Amino acid sequence: MKKVSMLMLAVCSTIAFAQKVSDYKYVAVPEKFETFKEDYGLKDFFTKALKGKKYTVLPIIKDNWPSEAKSNFCNVISADVINDKNVFKNKVILQFKDCNNNTILESKGGSKIKEFDEGLQDALREALIKVPISNPVAFLPAAATVATQNSSSEPAKSIAIPESANFSNGKVSLQKIQIDPSQFILAKSGSSVPFAAFKTTSKDSVFIVKLDNGSTTIGYFENGNIVIDIPQADGRYSKEVFVAK
Repeated sequence: MKKVSMLMLAVCSTIAFAQKVSDYKYVAVPEKFETFKEDYGLKDFFTKALKGKKYTVLPIIKDNWPSEAKSNFCNVISADVINDKNVFKNKVILQFKDCNNNTILESKGGSKIKEFDEGLQDALREALIKVPISNPVAFLPAAATVATQNSSSEPAKSIAIPESANFSNGKVSLQKIQIDPSQFILAKSGSSVPFAAFKTTSKDSVFIVKLDNGSTTIGYFENGNIVIDIPQADGRYSKEVFVAK
């Protein structure tokens, strides 16, 4: 019965902490949508539409990205418009993917207008209806910031922590539940909402963390314990250590 409850909690937590396009500020748009022979005005139309929904559009090439995006690629989602036309309609598929190439939104649009330029833009307009206005979560500190807390210049080493283990900060006891190789949660006993959900980054043992209050921060392993940088009201972060029991 306990295993079933934990499985249901893991599934619920995956849904509860699913990313949304509106969580992001930055959207990377390719120079050319590869499935179209010509541009048909799609890139300009798409770029203007995203800006109208309060997103900042970036090129795929990262050289000129702003520092807060360049320091953590997972603060940026990539977008693509795919040609889905048939003999009767101009049709497109709009996709947004995160830094792990996971699709977080796919929307289809179609138009009976036969002219390519006008018809494809009309189809894209329909697909864009599902795209919400940007309401980004707080930007995460760069993984390198955490790395500087270690005085050693040697590369960080992975620390083996059991897939299921208990941790406590002296105030609350939590169980670590591994959902899949790229994510785990810390859950209070008997609670249907995880205390924190962890997702891997490109930095070994450093994680993007979404807390139960909706805020986003970072976490990492330290000496076999789990550390979370807890956001404070003044914009600073406090170090909260959860000791393995």
